[in-house]
Amino acid sequence: MHIELDQKSVNKARTDIEAIKNEVGKIIVGQERVIDTFIKGLLCDGNIMLEGVPGIAKTLLIRALAAVTSCKFNRIQFTADLLPTDITGIVAYEPKKGFYTVKGPIFSNFILADEINRAPGKSQSALLEAMQERQVTIGRETFLLERPFFVLATLNPIETFGTYPLPEAQIDRFLFKIFMDYPTKKEEVGILKKNIDLKEFVDFKLRPVISSTEIIHLQESVQKVYLAEEIENYIIELVNATRKPLDYKIRLGKYIKYGSSPRASIGLYVASKANALMKGKTFVTPQDIKDVAYDIFRHRLILNYEGQAEGIKPEDFITELLLKVPVP
Repeated sequence: MHIELDQKSVNKARTDIEAIKNEVGKIIVGQERVIDTFIKGLLCDGNIMLEGVPGIAKTLLIRALAAVTSCKFNRIQFTADLLPTDITGIVAYEPKKGFYTVKGPIFSNFILADEINRAPGKSQSALLEAMQERQVTIGRETFLLERPFFVLATLNPIETFGTYPLPEAQIDRFLFKIFMDYPTKKEEVGILKKNIDLKEFVDFKLRPVISSTEIIHLQESVQKVYLAEEIENYIIELVNATRKPLDYKIRLGKYIKYGSSPRASIGLYVASKANALMKGKTFVTPQDIKDVAYDIFRHRLILNYEGQAEGIKPEDFITELLLKVPVP
C-alpha cells in the first residue's frame, strides 16, 4: 500500500534542501547543477561518481555538505599501494589487551574516494562492497555502517598513467555519474575573493542546518512520492530501448554494444522521485525522468568499437533516446 506524501511534508523538505544549498553557497561558488545532483544522490541513498579536472573544489564540496548536514566526513586517497584493510580496518593484537578491531576510514557518513581508479581492483572492491551492503567485515566480525552513508568517487580525466580501469559491473553500482566543469569567468572572480587556499575551512563558519536523522527522514519522504503506473512503463520503455535501440528506430543505436542493467530502472525510479521532491511536488512527471536520465544512463551504456572510433558520446545517444521513446 502506497503511503501518500502530503504537501506540508514536501514544503518542509524543500525548505531543508534550500537551507543546505544556501549554506554550502557560502564556500562554493557556482556549480549549482553539481550541488543539486549531490543532494539528489543523498536523498536517494545512492552514491555518485564524479569526473573533473583537479582544483575545481570536488573535495571542498563534499566536505561542506558533510558540515551543513551534521555528518562525519573522511577522505580516502586511492593509490596503487592502497590495501583493502586501509579502507575497512584490521584486527590487531596486544598481549595485555588481546585481539581488538581497529576500524578504517570507511566508518563515516560521507566518504570521498579520491581518484578511485588509481587503486587496484581488490581495494576498489572493498569500497564497493561497503556501498552495496552497507556493512563491513573485519576478521570474523561484521559491522553495520552508520546512516546516512554517502560515497563520492572521483576520477581524474587528464592522467591515465598508473590507473586501473573500473570494471563495468562496479561502475553500475553508482547511482549517478556526473561531470564537474571549470567555473565561468564571473564565478572565478568570486572564487578569487573567497580563496579557500588562503583561509581555513573553519573561517567560513558553516553551520549545520539539518541533522543526520533529518536526512534519513528526507530519504523516507522520497520513497513516498507518488509514481503512476504509466510513468513506470515509461521507465521500462527507456531502459529497454537502450538494449534494443533499433526496435525504437534510434539511429545511434548501432554504436551501442550493451544497454543498461535493471539498476538503471531502479535508478530512474528513485531519482525521479527525489527530483520531484526537490521541485516541491508530491508526484513524478515524465520531465522528472528526463531530468535525471543523463546522470543515470551515462555510465551504463557500453559503446562498440565503431562508436568509440567515431567519437560517439553516451550523451548523444541519450538525447536521441529521449526523443524517440514516446512520452505517456
